[in-house]
Amino acid sequence: MKTLLQTVPTGTPLVMTRAMISLFAFCCGAIVANIYYAQPIIGLIAPDIHMSGQTASLIVSLTQIGYALGLFFLVPLGDLLENRRLMIATAMLSIVSLATTALARQPGLFLLVSLLLGFSSVSVQLLIPLAAHLSPEASRGRVVGGIMGGLLLGILLARPLSSFVADHFGWRVVFGTASILMAAITVLLAATMPRRQPAHQAGYGQLLRSLATLMASTPVLRQRSFFQACMFATFSLFWTAVPLELAQHHGLSQSHIAIFALVGAIGAIAAPISGRLADAGHTRPATLAALAVGSLSFLPVLLAPSLGVAGLVVAGVVLDFCVQTNMVLGQREIYALDPAIRNRLNALYMTSIFIGGAAGSAIASIVYQQGGWAWVCMAGSAFPVLALLPFMLKKGRA
Repeated sequence: MKTLLQTVPTGTPLVMTRAMISLFAFCCGAIVANIYYAQPIIGLIAPDIHMSGQTASLIVSLTQIGYALGLFFLVPLGDLLENRRLMIATAMLSIVSLATTALARQPGLFLLVSLLLGFSSVSVQLLIPLAAHLSPEASRGRVVGGIMGGLLLGILLARPLSSFVADHFGWRVVFGTASILMAAITVLLAATMPRRQPAHQAGYGQLLRSLATLMASTPVLRQRSFFQACMFATFSLFWTAVPLELAQHHGLSQSHIAIFALVGAIGAIAAPISGRLADAGHTRPATLAALAVGSLSFLPVLLAPSLGVAGLVVAGVVLDFCVQTNMVLGQREIYALDPAIRNRLNALYMTSIFIGGAAGSAIASIVYQQGGWAWVCMAGSAFPVLALLPFMLKKGRA
């Protein structure tokens, strides 16, 4: 692969080759997977490091908290510091965190590195704005969409891969292998990423204070953040509750549930498609379709429970398609606002999405225990409707 070690002035786009898009997509998927490996294998980790079941739930929570902290405090630095150096430093922290996780034998140490692992995994959110910087306006949606497809695949494949590897080789092999993969990714990025020094000269404190101003003064950012927060709440609600439904009412084993998640990854094909739609000027109708179809994706299973697992598969694929479509459309819009503040825009956008996803995950078990899959369907449909209402009102005013 051709080395791109030149310095790229701010606002100067390069044509991203297919090889570079594929590399960025693979790296994003592999990096984001780091925060999901532990979720399905907590039951194996906890007894091995003498951690109580109640404390074990903190593993996922601290990883998510670390990711949220990284989004707020680390990603904005992409508008201040040289991007390649920042990306490599963050990736190296991931390598150390993963290796320490694989070797940890004390509960306290494991929880600490879980927090650091989430924090360092936001390096994926440094790569995506950089790809936007390296792309001309006419093809930016296609480039971002292709890379986001890799990111969604990483999210969807991390859990089943983690389950399979842990079942056959032990849970420590999951994190040890991930650390080796991250080391290889770091070498690749060091050899291929261009250097980009932002023009922003303010201090770090001023950079963080500007986040509130940006959110308050940028209607497009607020709207797209709200739309995708609602969609990602539905996404997290579905993928948190569906393993319970598959195990309790369809008798599927952990391996079968992992295969179900693999089938759901088909929805990742939406990313490049939605990127091309955005480049062609079809953002509004594509957004309307994503929100509307997302709100309806649960209905077949709700109205025809006899569809069984097949109905859940269709619902999962359709929902993933809609969520990914809306995410790429939103990124395409906010990345077009101002190249100089692109990393801060991305930080605010992704933090909003994370809040929505955390809300969906938080209510999933409660909703399922109280009303079963029917309540999950109703709650899952409600979130996209919340986004659809202001979208339609805005369209009416226009």
